[in-house]
Amino acid sequence: MNDSFGDFNATQTATAGATKESSGEGIISLLVKQILDSPEGNFKMFDVTYALVCVVGIVRNIETSSTKITYSLEDHSGRIDAHYWLEEGDAVKAPDVMINNYVKIYGSVRPQAGQKVLMVFKLINVLDPNEVCTHVLEALHSRYKAEEYHVKGNSSHAPSNTLMSNVSASQSNAIVAGLDSKQLAVFQAIKSNCSEEGINRRELKAKFSQISQTELNNILDFMISEGHIYSSIDPDHFICTM
Repeated sequence: MNDSFGDFNATQTATAGATKESSGEGIISLLVKQILDSPEGNFKMFDVTYALVCVVGIVRNIETSSTKITYSLEDHSGRIDAHYWLEEGDAVKAPDVMINNYVKIYGSVRPQAGQKVLMVFKLINVLDPNEVCTHVLEALHSRYKAEEYHVKGNSSHAPSNTLMSNVSASQSNAIVAGLDSKQLAVFQAIKSNCSEEGINRRELKAKFSQISQTELNNILDFMISEGHIYSSIDPDHFICTM
């Protein structure tokens, strides 16, 4: 069965660089308690609003009805319900999630009956325990980078949800090992661009004329959702996370 479900178009729903617009944009890694303690609406940290959050935790309970699947997700800081709303035929596409296993969820924060819940856009089974530790570090990193941007008065672009620490060549190769040849070529083109704002979508299309615009958009969306790249000054400029 699939490890994820739902169309997750990172360019249309959110990009990995956030703005201060009230509607929110971007993805940020968080702990459950940060979500539970946040005000209503899209998640906001130091005046920067995010459309999507990323949470890693243990599935403690699963409830399935005719309209939705509810996952009770717990990490060391708290517990939150995550809802995936079903359309006709969606139930057969649900991932093979087991109780007491770790998952990673991308979703938006919504109030429901006086409590915070997650509306799931994408759910992935976590197979490597190192991902759990990495997520905690990413959540801490996001929080301190957001404060740093706030103090500097430069919160027009929020930090990426992926750790921006120095990564060795071998680590970098391991991270992108799962990309196919086209994805890797686009990744390397983004990585080799040295401009502060990153490489433009049109420039990438010119470099890879053999790749259709739709396929290029899908490649970019996939790499954003996997944390390999993020958008910078707008949804059409991209920077590598390593």
